Amino acid sequence: VQLQASGGGLVQAGGSLRLSCAASGRTFSMYVMGWFRQAPGKEREFVGRITWSGGSTSYADSVKGRFTISRDNTKNAVYLEMNSLKPEDTAVYYCAAAKSIVQITTSKGVDYWGKGTQVTVSS
Repeated sequence: VQLQASGGGLVQAGGSLRLSCAASGRTFSMYVMGWFRQAPGKEREFVGRITWSGGSTSYADSVKGRFTISRDNTKNAVYLEMNSLKPEDTAVYYCAAAKSIVQITTSKGVDYWGKGTQVTVSS
């Protein structure tokens, strides 16, 4: 599976952005999809994930209630809707794929990474 994230940019605090991740390959629906982010000088951290059919999502406490993950298996795509953005959300955002829910929650468990997209939130 090859992944390509897009949609990042510069936004003011309180604003919104929608990230997209396009996947290649016929096996997209076999993977749990997730989003991670990495701020300068910090480790890559889990943001959220969505299960194979999209029936279940889970988020890091830092984004819960503000971010929403969705997927469209007919388009081989996963999305990250980010609202009420804060300066501390500034990071490079990565989409990720893994075979299981347990795997997707840690960087080491990810099977495939997409190229990141920069999100910058100004105060």
